[in-house]
Amino acid sequence: MGLLDKLGFGKKKEDAEASRVKPRRKVDLDARFERLRTAVSGTMSKFYVARDRETNQIVGLKLCDVEKFKFFESRFKGMNKPPEGEIAVSMDHPNIIKTLEWGYSVHDEPYLVMEFIDGPGLNTLIQREERERLQGRCVNIIRQMAIALQYVHRKGYIHRDVCPRNFICTQDLTTVKLIDFGLTVPATEPFMRPGNRTGTPLYMAPEIVRRRQTDQRLDIFALGVSCYQLLTFTFPWPVSETSGIAALSHDTSHPRDILEYRPDLNRTLARMVMQCVQADPAARIQTMDQFVQMLDKVKSETEP
Repeated sequence: MGLLDKLGFGKKKEDAEASRVKPRRKVDLDARFERLRTAVSGTMSKFYVARDRETNQIVGLKLCDVEKFKFFESRFKGMNKPPEGEIAVSMDHPNIIKTLEWGYSVHDEPYLVMEFIDGPGLNTLIQREERERLQGRCVNIIRQMAIALQYVHRKGYIHRDVCPRNFICTQDLTTVKLIDFGLTVPATEPFMRPGNRTGTPLYMAPEIVRRRQTDQRLDIFALGVSCYQLLTFTFPWPVSETSGIAALSHDTSHPRDILEYRPDLNRTLARMVMQCVQADPAARIQTMDQFVQMLDKVKSETEP
């Protein structure tokens, strides 16, 4: 072994990468972090804005519900599914929130420490119908959403929870970042078999709720619904139910043409969004590479 190897400079890149995905020793989260406020609550976790007493850094702290986490992971017993933390730290992209650390608390709660973006969730902008604030920015926002998802797919994963709640914007809306890999699975045959019905119902592709074979195109469907909502502040289908029942309408009724709400919309963009929300996966835009290529053709001067 040479001197450089002894000093650690001769390690292979994959060895360095492997060291990044290892969880820390169990951490006393109450001693380590000062929780400043609750940012948002999810179905399986809570997010906090916190101060890391070790570094004095303001971070995002995700704390998973132990029972819900174990129930979800039990679906993949014996399948060697990577934990959320391992997936999250492997994501290195400017439009994906950076995960700094992951592990388990002294109470066996899974946790993640992330960079903190002090800005609104895309869902908040939509719920408040912030037309003036979004004016002239939607195509740029959609493109950043798309290239983040393109990266996830190229890494070999299905996000499975693409929705406005999982995109965080900077205050000036110039940067958008994808968050939350709690439902993410590898895009391999064992994880695409019928039966896994996880996701957010209003963005859920028909093949999920109907217990059919799935693939990365379910994320493209969810992205299409998210884009439709960003551009119109409503959904492609009437919404009277927000549970899994809502997703049943996604292949029993046609989505309303987006041009009925936005006759001023760029026609290429309108066709893209409507193609993404088709019930039949074969009728959708097939890959995120294709989506990004099509979006790049949308003229900036016609941006909604």
